[in-house]
Amino acid sequence: MASWSEVLKEVNGESESRLDFLRKKYLKAIASHTKRNVISFYSGWLQVPELSPYFVSINDSDKTGLMNCCKGVDKAKGLDLILHTPGGDLAATESIIDYLHSFYNGDIRAFVPQIAMSGGTLIATACKEIWMGRQSSIGPVDPQFGPLAAIGLLDEFEMIYKEIKQDPAKISIWKPILEKLGPTDIIRCKRAVEWSQEILETNLKRGMLKNSDSQEQKTKIKKISDLLGQQKNSKAHARHINADRAASCGLTIKLLEDDNTLQDKVLSFHHLMCITFDSLKAAKIIANDSGAVYYLRSRPAK
Repeated sequence: MASWSEVLKEVNGESESRLDFLRKKYLKAIASHTKRNVISFYSGWLQVPELSPYFVSINDSDKTGLMNCCKGVDKAKGLDLILHTPGGDLAATESIIDYLHSFYNGDIRAFVPQIAMSGGTLIATACKEIWMGRQSSIGPVDPQFGPLAAIGLLDEFEMIYKEIKQDPAKISIWKPILEKLGPTDIIRCKRAVEWSQEILETNLKRGMLKNSDSQEQKTKIKKISDLLGQQKNSKAHARHINADRAASCGLTIKLLEDDNTLQDKVLSFHHLMCITFDSLKAAKIIANDSGAVYYLRSRPAK
């Protein structure tokens, strides 16, 4: 069976662009240093903001790209996953985590050269460790309900309920807001928050907290969940959480600055990818150190 990139090569021929050549070169340099498989999972949302949010976000089509990059590799070498993404669909995120965890038997390290938010943070926390630099950020994993944070809507609904219960006259103040809610909106938000929390806890237990005793697991999961899953603590879904704060809540964080050679190779690759998205206007590029690549392009958002 031919992989996605093998079929693409048949379609396009053997010609290779300078950007493709350099991407392979930089990924091979990282793999040569770490002695592990390397996959880059990159979105162009920062360089091409006019593209449709669906395509630049995590979605089910990404599984095709990851399957393409996993074909024929030596699983025993584990995986170093370089993440640069704003997050995306919760179901697709969970499916990607399960696929990679099963394929590499949990031997996965996440690298965040700049930003891995929301679903990207869920993927990173499902790995056995996260490598970050001073410039790197992860973010809260509370799910969104359209443009709103699901947990924020739940908190507001609870506040409204309490205020009206104490003073029924206040219903006239809150009525315009309550009328905007659909019949199942509150339940859907509640289920989405529970689902995100389940993904976080399940993968922490089988990943970076696997070797902790039950009490240590419980303590760390509580601290991690309080920071990443509770908007009353993070304050906003877009909050950028640096390496120090991520480590202080119990996540296993490694600093790129502790390995200057690795840092140089990872950041050189990151800068190349930023230039690539500027040049190609692609929505997403998923590639490995063996030369497999998956491009996703989309039309500008209307």
